[in-house]
Amino acid sequence: MYASFTLRLKAFMIDYILIFLYLIVIFIFSVFLFPSVQQLFTGSLVTAQFYGFLLVTFPVSLYFIISDSNIGKQSFGKRKAGIRVVKKNGESLSVVHAIIRTIIKFLPWELSHFLVYRLMYLGDAEVPIAYYLVGVLIYALLFAYILTAVFLKKKQSLYDILVKTYVVKESKSEI
Repeated sequence: MYASFTLRLKAFMIDYILIFLYLIVIFIFSVFLFPSVQQLFTGSLVTAQFYGFLLVTFPVSLYFIISDSNIGKQSFGKRKAGIRVVKKNGESLSVVHAIIRTIIKFLPWELSHFLVYRLMYLGDAEVPIAYYLVGVLIYALLFAYILTAVFLKKKQSLYDILVKTYVVKESKSEI
């Protein structure tokens, strides 16, 4: 049986608590223990974006890639919610499949980082139209991800449709 949007949201919120704890650790390290890390974000736009990706996006993505693939089978949140991500045949995702799914799933998140970095470096200059278009794309993707997971019969989000995956409830025998 396909996992409802509510179950998927519950799993993501549990996982997001872990992500939030990780972000707190990064904050403590970069502000109190190793303040020199902050200098990585004051250089060029490309350097700041790269280090932001390296410290935040990459570890979070790696968590979902490993946990949703055939290595971990479920993220912590999915395990607690009793759901998992599978391919059409019910098998766990390969690492490559999980990478593609995670890239598409977190595209709005990374586009948000991209936009925030550019807006920070703008100062008082006029906001280019391209930045507005990126903002619209971020919200369009988020709405599409949510609406497809809520209203489609198989409860697939857009990124699940694109990579041919399903989020399913675990049967009692699998738990």
